[in-house]
Amino acid sequence: MISTKHLEQLIEAAIFSSVKPLSVKDIKEKLLAHYEVSNPVIKQAITNIEKHYQSRGVNLVEVASGFQFQIKGEHNEDIARLTEEKPQKYSRALLETLALIAYKQPITRSEIEDVRGVAVSSQIIKTLIEREWIKVLGHKEVPGRPSMYGTTKAFLDYFSLKSLEQLPELIPIEESSIVNGTMQDIMASNE
Repeated sequence: MISTKHLEQLIEAAIFSSVKPLSVKDIKEKLLAHYEVSNPVIKQAITNIEKHYQSRGVNLVEVASGFQFQIKGEHNEDIARLTEEKPQKYSRALLETLALIAYKQPITRSEIEDVRGVAVSSQIIKTLIEREWIKVLGHKEVPGRPSMYGTTKAFLDYFSLKSLEQLPELIPIEESSIVNGTMQDIMASNE
């Protein structure tokens, strides 16, 4: 038998020390393998931890892969001063390609090129795959069998989303923040 306090401390420590989000399944099967704890009890412990951190500088948030601690948005600029690294800047082409994949998946490279009106560099696709933001979902049943791309859980985790339904409403590219550089600021704050 494990006390509520001990359970919450274990879960908090595990999520805090994990390099990736932890799901309830991971917590139950790996962390609490030697204890008999039900999923509802684990979820209640997580809710209690979330409440504890509401007034703190970090929050416990749920993303696609599970739970992770995250700096509150209002502290991002101040915390960024601690790191000497400059946040990586992404090209407009990369951001447009990522947005098209996120909103229109599954989508092929030629379909992306049709929408953008220009060729998609192999380096852009390679970068997105290396970041683990996109993956090949399959191949389209047309001559040449081109790869169809879609986003990953790592993409959702990076942008603090539980699912694609949380993406902002799609607006025409001429009106989008990609054009005026705001998207670069958003990307920089997530680094």
